[in-house]
Amino acid sequence: MSQPQQTPAHSHPAYPVGLRLSGRRVVVVGGGQVAQRRLPALIAAGADVVLVSPSATPSVEAMVTAGELRWERRRYRDGDLDGAWYVVVASSDPEANERISADAETRRVWCVRSDDADAATALTPATGRSAGVTVAVLTTEVRDRDPRRTAAVRDALVEGLSDGTITAGRHRNRTPGVALVGGGPGDPDLITVKGRRLLAEADVVVADRLGPRDLLAELPPHVEVIDAAKIPYGRFMAQEAINNALIEHAKAGRAVVRLKGGDPFVFGRGMEEAEALAEAGIPCTVVPGISSSISVPGAAGIPVTHRGVAHEFTVVSGHVAPDDERSLVDWAALAALRGTLVILMGVDKIGAIARALMAHGRDGATPVALVQEGTTAAQRRVDATLATVGEVVAAEEVRPPAVIVVGDVVAVADRIAGTGPTAPDHR
Repeated sequence: MSQPQQTPAHSHPAYPVGLRLSGRRVVVVGGGQVAQRRLPALIAAGADVVLVSPSATPSVEAMVTAGELRWERRRYRDGDLDGAWYVVVASSDPEANERISADAETRRVWCVRSDDADAATALTPATGRSAGVTVAVLTTEVRDRDPRRTAAVRDALVEGLSDGTITAGRHRNRTPGVALVGGGPGDPDLITVKGRRLLAEADVVVADRLGPRDLLAELPPHVEVIDAAKIPYGRFMAQEAINNALIEHAKAGRAVVRLKGGDPFVFGRGMEEAEALAEAGIPCTVVPGISSSISVPGAAGIPVTHRGVAHEFTVVSGHVAPDDERSLVDWAALAALRGTLVILMGVDKIGAIARALMAHGRDGATPVALVQEGTTAAQRRVDATLATVGEVVAAEEVRPPAVIVVGDVVAVADRIAGTGPTAPDHR
């Protein structure tokens, strides 16, 4: 009796399934753009992520610094998949990828291959989120794996969930030029509808570390992501290099999105980029974003204005110390104001800032709140006063990005509880 003929595994459509990875070991090999896109979703799923790579992009390094994953700073070696449930193979070495894939097969660990989907035992779908629902789209035609098609179906479903209608759609036409898109404070749901639409149409995305990184996971594989992360006191992409990248890709006829955190024109150097594009004759669209100066305090239950408490609020950059000759801030005038003071980029200078405010007459008992990683799952709030904030920041190990709120409105937040994605009360 003849045996049935075996067909290659990749000749059959993939079986869709949702993985619960919370607390389970997941290995990601390679620290480049693919890892940068995939890591946020794995972290959000609660996976115990181990990155194996000799190097990593600045954004991936920032995830490591924040304690969101562990980094083995070396090449893959035997035993790295021990105890793993899932592996993402994203290195630039084809031979290493084959070996890792074979190891995963032997250990029966589901394996995603960024370089060869047919050699993988798992496929990454085009995903999107709306109204508490995750949409994941896989093509059923093995010979027709068109990432634009799956991305377009995903976009139509997400848009339908957002506006109440589920309709089929086609991939939108892309327009060459540059869009300066404010991505909001961090929660991917807080980007504007227009910003999300332009992101879906992009050929190239130049992304900041403080932009809504989860949105990068929704981009189809053909989209080029340029890491323009500016990690404090770490590696950074010079502004001139960013400008040149925008201009070169736009001149090549590509649709380019400059994805920035918050609003492009609130301490975001958006006008510098718009000016460079104008000089080069490149069409530029500015898409305002929700500024972290208002949204992050709000997510922590702090109103920047409140009847009978504060009739004005002032937003100021704290990246330059008050006694620095480069400072353009009139700290004496700010100390005289009775309203709310919102300080961005001021975590490492807050001690000097507080001393300057008190020296110019602001009461040392004035409440201060620091909201770290606002609007994200990692949000936490630390409270202090002007007199104690320097010591509290050091003791609580507050790290950027964090929005600092100075004023009596901080106490107003005590009247409500549970505001934002996580309970904000870390005092």
